[in-house]
Amino acid sequence: MAFPFYIARRYLFARKSHHAINIISIVSVLGVAVATMAMVCVLSIFNGFHGLVASLFTAFDPELKIIPAEGKTFSLDKPELGKIKTLSCVEAVSASLEQRALARYNGRQAMVTLKGVDDNYSHTTEISQILYGPGRFMLHADVMEFGIPGLRLAAALGMDADFIDPLQIYTPAAGARVNLMAPDENFNMDELNSPGVVFSVGQKKYDQDYLLCSLGFAQRMFDKDGEASSLEIKLRYGTAVSDAKSQIQQALGKDLRVVDRYEQQEDVFRIMKVEKYLAYIFLTFILFIASFNIVGSLSMLIIEKKKDIATLRNLGANSSQIQKIFLLEGRIISLSGALLGIIAGIALCIMQQQYGFLKLGDKTGAFIVEAYPVIINPWDIVIVFVTVVAVSFLVSWYPVRYISKRLTQP
Repeated sequence: MAFPFYIARRYLFARKSHHAINIISIVSVLGVAVATMAMVCVLSIFNGFHGLVASLFTAFDPELKIIPAEGKTFSLDKPELGKIKTLSCVEAVSASLEQRALARYNGRQAMVTLKGVDDNYSHTTEISQILYGPGRFMLHADVMEFGIPGLRLAAALGMDADFIDPLQIYTPAAGARVNLMAPDENFNMDELNSPGVVFSVGQKKYDQDYLLCSLGFAQRMFDKDGEASSLEIKLRYGTAVSDAKSQIQQALGKDLRVVDRYEQQEDVFRIMKVEKYLAYIFLTFILFIASFNIVGSLSMLIIEKKKDIATLRNLGANSSQIQKIFLLEGRIISLSGALLGIIAGIALCIMQQQYGFLKLGDKTGAFIVEAYPVIINPWDIVIVFVTVVAVSFLVSWYPVRYISKRLTQP
């Protein structure tokens, strides 16, 4: 065992002549441990919310989506689109067209995102799992067109799942001149009937804004015959999303772009990442402050061991070895606190996963989940450990070096 480490270990666990130094040493370890535990728990909760939000999108968003690299729509006659259906990784493909429109029902109106989908839509998404009402998923029958609104949109328009009167849809007519004497001539207008169901994703973005209809109806309303804003793809079971995305992108070329579920909700997940990074930065500052307890503990220990320092010098120890003794003791304190904090943080996260003792609110059913969701990411544990050790070493290095250097001068 190296000489400086042996002395540092003896100093850490041996009883000091001043009992306050023992207390400060324990407080130093606990301070680092609490800060470390907080970092592990907070980052794991952010991971939990990230996973929760991702799970809520899976019933509405496709696994992969093809969108134009530039502009809002593309022609469905592109020859490369036919190659997609022949790929071994693709199980189903559905075309969709979505733009903003005005919906009116019995005197009430709302701006909606009208999403036209083809008959294959139910095979590319899990829409059937989020439908509510006595009817079934149906987009058209002969000359009759059906519309499926989000739950909140239906409530805002005063509609039931099985609404009786037709829902009127208005969209600006392409290339039409504005006629103030007859405003209705500036818009395309058609009606949608009820198939007896509404959908509920559990997200305001969808439930309050989206209205599903047939692709043909949307193309007529937006004057986009033969065009779509996206192709939605379902992959075969067991296919890796990243591999399939790369394969499909190679088949499409540069005019079209393939995005996965996370990229489809890029803004949401970007905000969540920024929040996680900010939480990490704030907790690092707290850790930085907590680490100053180590400086106090080591400073008092160096002063107390002034006679021992003189003895070590007489026995042949140089200034570098003596400084290393106290630096190693600071590192032992920080490592002990980091390990204790990580163990405690992981234990609390596992307990939260099993028992959910930390609730989101007092009212049952007020939130999608009752307790804070937690997911432990091994990489987060590694980052926390490295951060704690680096901050503790940095905080204790200069003060300990300065004080011990002054006391070790002959």
